[in-house]
Amino acid sequence: MSQKRRSAEFQRAADRASQIASFTRDYAAGHRIRAHFHDRDQLLYASRGVMTVRTDEGTWVVPTHRAVWIPARVAHSITMSGSVAMRALYLKPRLATGLPRICCVLNVSPLLRELLLQACESGALSRRLPWQRHLIDVILDQFERIQMVPLQLPMPGDWRARRIASVLLANPGDPRRLDEICSAAGASTRTVERLFQDQIGMTPGKWRQQLRLMQALRLLADGARVTQAAVDAGYSTPSAFIAMFRKALGTTPRAYFSVTTKP
Repeated sequence: MSQKRRSAEFQRAADRASQIASFTRDYAAGHRIRAHFHDRDQLLYASRGVMTVRTDEGTWVVPTHRAVWIPARVAHSITMSGSVAMRALYLKPRLATGLPRICCVLNVSPLLRELLLQACESGALSRRLPWQRHLIDVILDQFERIQMVPLQLPMPGDWRARRIASVLLANPGDPRRLDEICSAAGASTRTVERLFQDQIGMTPGKWRQQLRLMQALRLLADGARVTQAAVDAGYSTPSAFIAMFRKALGTTPRAYFSVTTKP
């Protein structure tokens, strides 16, 4: 059992009969939900704001139009950036066979978004009622077609690589080169690079780029201007940040955060 799981609160579903239960709540900027885990799989979506989900294995940033998939019994905490309108589905374990047994960030299509909001309005879905059975089947069909988004930051297991990751997490905008950070931490740069690649399939440089993008997303959700978010997250220029943002999310930061959606 992971360290986070041992100290986390277990939240058992009150509704044992439904195939899909739902949860709807709005949160203020900066609100944090402490570590907990469920006996059901969870699809966590924000129709407004940005959420950061943390587990022992890594960090996932969930901007508007995306969702995070959290399998049952995975302990996690959630932090809000900007005011967040959270919408969640709780599925009986293994109901969604098309989704992995690990956390991941997912694209939410316009159709899936409307299905998710309809399910939240219904409260709970059971196969006993024909119209709810049809809605469940369409939701599950959409899960089969869903696309994953590279907005996760896996944590290496080795203590040497994890120590470097912790230094970078503490200050995503740290201007020092990797070799300077490794030297200050008493670690070999070559060893750290090998450990990152072997354990999480990502170089420290790529990991750092991902960290900075996720930090900038949180800053933008909290109201920072694009230029300030880029600088504070450690980008050399705003244009470098915009290029990385476009590559990950398919549009510019200004265009992305100017889109308004209903709760």
